[in-house]
Amino acid sequence: MENFSFYSPTCFVFGKDTESQAGELVRRFGGSKVLIHYGGGSVVRSGLLERVKKSLDDASIPYELLGGVKPNPRSSLVYEGIELCRKEKIDFVLAVGGGSVIDSSKAIAAGTVYDGDFWDFYSGKLIEEALPIGTILTIAAAGSEGSPDSVITKEEGMYKRGATGDAIRPKFSILNPALTQTLPAFQSAAGITDIMAHLYERYLTNTKEVEVTDRLIEALLLTMKHEGPRVIADPDNYDARANIMWAGMMAHNNSCGVGRSQDWNSHDIEHELSALYDCAHGAGLAVTMPAVFTYVMEHDVMRFAQVAVRVWGCSMDFAHPEVTAKAGIEAFRSFLISIGMPKNFDELGAKEEDIPKLVETLCRGNGRDGSLHGFVELDESDCTKIYQMMVF
Repeated sequence: MENFSFYSPTCFVFGKDTESQAGELVRRFGGSKVLIHYGGGSVVRSGLLERVKKSLDDASIPYELLGGVKPNPRSSLVYEGIELCRKEKIDFVLAVGGGSVIDSSKAIAAGTVYDGDFWDFYSGKLIEEALPIGTILTIAAAGSEGSPDSVITKEEGMYKRGATGDAIRPKFSILNPALTQTLPAFQSAAGITDIMAHLYERYLTNTKEVEVTDRLIEALLLTMKHEGPRVIADPDNYDARANIMWAGMMAHNNSCGVGRSQDWNSHDIEHELSALYDCAHGAGLAVTMPAVFTYVMEHDVMRFAQVAVRVWGCSMDFAHPEVTAKAGIEAFRSFLISIGMPKNFDELGAKEEDIPKLVETLCRGNGRDGSLHGFVELDESDCTKIYQMMVF
């Protein structure tokens, strides 16, 4: 296990009707004027936005509204939010929505107090200062409600890139599983896939002797394996929703990733798909991960065999561990298909003829050096072959 420093100060308020505490929590964490940032019409139609506004009104906290966040959130709205926060002297950003809303809120919070272009943070600069952020989560998926990370798409060039820094960990996150019960099955399945991806990206490590975090990751994968089909079959299953929501936070606040190298190549490869085709991130990951795992499996066959046995119930073939490893990857792929995720480019809406463009942007765009550096270093030729594996 490697040396590490882990700081996770977010206050989590979990359970039914907890959104009514928003005003009290904003006040507790120093907010005196709030930007309520949200997406489309679902938070309006459900009445959630009105409940949040009432909670702030009851706490005598003024606010401004900025809606319009799209999946794969865009830089143009971030710039608009930064301008609004500066003009209105906003000192707290409250995200009401899923990962895209939270990521956009984090970018606004960081950009508001920064003299330069907020995109600097999405080009490698560490975020060290930001307005305080709170979240009210409406979909279990990205884990942004507990993480120091944010992903934004820049329209100029359609670069989808990430930024990080403990300054953008939310001060509080309200997690009411009931808010996710109206989600369409596809969105629920995409969220489940994203959560499992966050776990796999940490599981694929070159660090030895990390049994504690291995076991934590495996336990959370087993939870998703159990609860995923339950929530797809019964969207109103509050207990299944609750377990998935908490697993989603645990999967990405990095408590499972401390002391070990991590991968993130699957995420980088998928980001080009969701940037170009505007597909759901989880759906893109469902097509990407099995291809990446199959391509890199020989780098550490026993790691793939281990998760195959411990999570997917495969029998260990000690004479031919690659058989077990492949069986585990196929079991994972079959699981994703069973909950309604796409299996190839065609079902995702991607096109084989776009592969050269995808690889160029992935490996060379926005200052990249031609390779991805994760569990296995992948160059442009490797990435081309991986995308080609996704076609069928």
